[in-house]
Amino acid sequence: MRKKVLMLVVLLIAAITVVVYFNWPSDPQEHSNTTDETTNNQTESEDETAEEEQTEEPEEDSSISSHVREAVMEALHFFKKDAHIVAIGDSLTQGVGDEEENGGYVGVLEEQLDNQSINVSIDNFGKRGNRTDHLLKRLEQEEIQDSLKKADTVLITIGANDIMKIMKDNFVNLTEEPFIEGRGPYGERLTAIFDKITSLQPDAKIYLIGFFNPFEQYFGEIEALNQIITRWNNKSLEVTNQFEQVQYIPMQDVFQNETENVYADDNFHPNHRGYQLIAERVITYLENNLRQAEEE
Repeated sequence: MRKKVLMLVVLLIAAITVVVYFNWPSDPQEHSNTTDETTNNQTESEDETAEEEQTEEPEEDSSISSHVREAVMEALHFFKKDAHIVAIGDSLTQGVGDEEENGGYVGVLEEQLDNQSINVSIDNFGKRGNRTDHLLKRLEQEEIQDSLKKADTVLITIGANDIMKIMKDNFVNLTEEPFIEGRGPYGERLTAIFDKITSLQPDAKIYLIGFFNPFEQYFGEIEALNQIITRWNNKSLEVTNQFEQVQYIPMQDVFQNETENVYADDNFHPNHRGYQLIAERVITYLENNLRQAEEE
């Protein structure tokens, strides 16, 4: 029955999948480190502009921005001086879809910390199209290793493109079987990623940010699609539970009950509003764990 349901739905989601996925770089490793450095420089410049605008017109802050600020204020006194955060992963870390070009959820986090004059450095190694196999290779890069060795906190978004690759490779005859078969190897690669990061910095707190269903706005009633996302999220949680210093941050429900649009024009990535919601969830987990560390 699930096979028939997926076959009926595949023609509807194929157009979205093809537009989003086929326009992504076929091999993200072909981009040079210069691109990453340019993106980081642009993000820093844009963050300064955003800070100036917020200082001049604080009354225009959205309710979500206010909630993010309140959560940050709760967490600020737990950040030790000169803390270093590494954000790494796919397009969600890069901030693709953020119409304000503020760096996505990482930009929201960095902006709030900067506004409070907190001396926390953030390196963003997000790269559009990255899968777990790509990230494993990138972890061998000297620049990334040097940053991870200094990290107090590591934020990771990875795995959504692993799911998209399965969808792309099977969209003519899409069934649940290849997603089931792909979960095991995904878990193995995710384990290898955590092993590598913890070998570089065994004292860092690592957060894996879970998946949301990008097709939910159109096909939320298709239970088979939701189950695929849920089971891959469960695999992520299973892997993180094997590491004492790794924590899973659930995101499958992050956009539920939100009345405003949270998706970019590609109907796949979050827009700025969506990234604010993601940042708020991340900050909550950071604050809770930092409080626990302070009490110990």
